[in-house]
Amino acid sequence: MPRRKTRRPWIDYLVYLAVRLVVAFAQTLTIAQSYALARFLAWVMYKVDVRHRMVGIENLRLAYGVRYDDPQRDRIVRSVYLHFCMMTMELLHIPRKIHVTNWRQYARLVGHPPILDRFMTGGPMILLTGHYGNWELAGYLFGLFGYPTYSVARTLDNPYLDRFLRAFRERTGQRLIPKSGGYDQILEVLQSGQALSMLADQDAGQRGMFVEFFGRPASTHKAIALLAIEHQAPVVVGVARRIGPGFRYEIRCADIIQPGEFNGSAEDARLLTQRYTSALEELIRQDPTQYLWLHRRWKHQPQPRRARAAIASGE
Repeated sequence: MPRRKTRRPWIDYLVYLAVRLVVAFAQTLTIAQSYALARFLAWVMYKVDVRHRMVGIENLRLAYGVRYDDPQRDRIVRSVYLHFCMMTMELLHIPRKIHVTNWRQYARLVGHPPILDRFMTGGPMILLTGHYGNWELAGYLFGLFGYPTYSVARTLDNPYLDRFLRAFRERTGQRLIPKSGGYDQILEVLQSGQALSMLADQDAGQRGMFVEFFGRPASTHKAIALLAIEHQAPVVVGVARRIGPGFRYEIRCADIIQPGEFNGSAEDARLLTQRYTSALEELIRQDPTQYLWLHRRWKHQPQPRRARAAIASGE
């Protein structure tokens, strides 16, 4: 069994200080200057981060087949690096730039009335998005409107950086629940009739629920559907998509899935999971340059029945 690396607090603290310096510098820039820095950082990351670049190109091949040739896939991956560097810069400016009096300069809401009605009347709700566009922006806006959400997020290994980023994100109207060990908090949020926000496009390992994503089986966390069914919480699928020019987004509600639509069969969780996964796919297809193709979405694939039976029997 491989030995777990021993973390060195002084290295963690130096990394934390470096991040604080970068954040402080970026916040002194105008948004135009920040975008210029983002273009430089995207160029550097594209050149240096060969492993994730190749993951992105392979993911595009799996998702789109022959629709894109190699140069087109490469251009999309370059654009992905640029988009997420720009998004990072925007996140550093959000608390200072976007206020309740000027938010319309930066975002427009599409399909939002049912969500706001749910916030006002009360009742549990699950807000789902993926690593697409600017997924932090919607949470910030809901908090700005007086409806903060609870977001499930992985705790960073660096404790100094985790505390800093947690405090920064909570300034944007969110409350964070750790992905590992936060199940009781998740239940408390839903039982108290509040909104839970989650990213729904992460590989869930070999034991996840496999549903179709771009025509290929993708391991997906089944807990989202099970929580929605148990608590009768509507599942809202949406994204914050850059529409430009510059710092301007469309916050779109693409689908609202009511657990009551299903008939109470054993397949309900799979049907609900497939529906929100298909809704995310449709949104991503509108602009693939805003999706994080750099993570291994199809890392795990369904095993043949014989292999599954051997694993179950402990052979």
